Amino acid sequence: MRVRDLDLSDTPINAEHQRLGIPPVERQIQQGTVVTSGIPVVGFAMWLSAAMLVVLSGYMLTQLFSNGASSAEGLLLGALRSEVFWSAVLVGLIAQVIDGALGMAYGITSTTFLMASGVSPAMASASVHVAEVFTTGVSGITHAKLGNVNKSLFLRLLIPGIIGAVIGAYLVVNIDGKTIKPFISAYLLIMGLYIISKVFRKIRKAAHEPKHVAKLALFGGFVDTIGGGGWGPVVTTTLVGTGHDPRTTIGSVNFAEFFLTFSSAIAFTALVGFGPWMIVAGLVIGGLFAAPLAAYLCSRLPTRTLLVMVGSLITLVSAFNLYSSFA
Repeated sequence: MRVRDLDLSDTPINAEHQRLGIPPVERQIQQGTVVTSGIPVVGFAMWLSAAMLVVLSGYMLTQLFSNGASSAEGLLLGALRSEVFWSAVLVGLIAQVIDGALGMAYGITSTTFLMASGVSPAMASASVHVAEVFTTGVSGITHAKLGNVNKSLFLRLLIPGIIGAVIGAYLVVNIDGKTIKPFISAYLLIMGLYIISKVFRKIRKAAHEPKHVAKLALFGGFVDTIGGGGWGPVVTTTLVGTGHDPRTTIGSVNFAEFFLTFSSAIAFTALVGFGPWMIVAGLVIGGLFAAPLAAYLCSRLPTRTLLVMVGSLITLVSAFNLYSSFA
């Protein structure tokens, strides 16, 4: 999975995205002048994020080489011979193409397809959140350095989002996978329909500060961990979709997402252990090759068409997962 670099400029595609209430698309990373936000709270959070990424990287490397693989060559050969790894590569590619073309739905897409390939809800969500830690971290730090983070909105999202994420991780791990899978599939099916519904929505400019942000963040964090994704479609699209400033809303939500994702990854590691490294590696590697396909889709297909296609795909696969749960 690649680092998110959202194009916040005034382009026809982004104008259409704003009318539909969805985030901007990604762009190729360009050289530019970095603007610091000048806000101590955001600056502290930015340095804390960088330190957390360093610590997590060291921990993951330690875990990888202490789980039976004595060398990098052993890890590589084990991955190349694994069907799980190659399935995750394909899922990561599809999910990142969708995320790059629409600016959202990576987690939902990944979880939907991982569950269709037989991965348990807990393992699917754990893998997706571990894979997202690094990209959300770099994305959040970038937004903070570019001045895209609103301190008030960021703080209102932070704690409720983390609480919801930890609660969701605890529930999805401690409930039997076969029992919870129909509910997760139903949630993902609803999210697919929700994505399709955005085609028919009309966005009005908000004249006030966002209300009920804490409740929205709590719910968004909970469903994000339970369903393996949903923070963006639930929180970002709700705030942007009600007419709030896309630049600071997306920057604040993305920065808060790092701390939510990090908390989820820690919770999953504590509850189920650091086991799905091969799935995580496949998701990351698959996402590395997604940029050209995402760019092609953006240039060839209208956003409304993409929304219908992606929403329909998620809905159909989730319906299949739901049917399989009762078959």
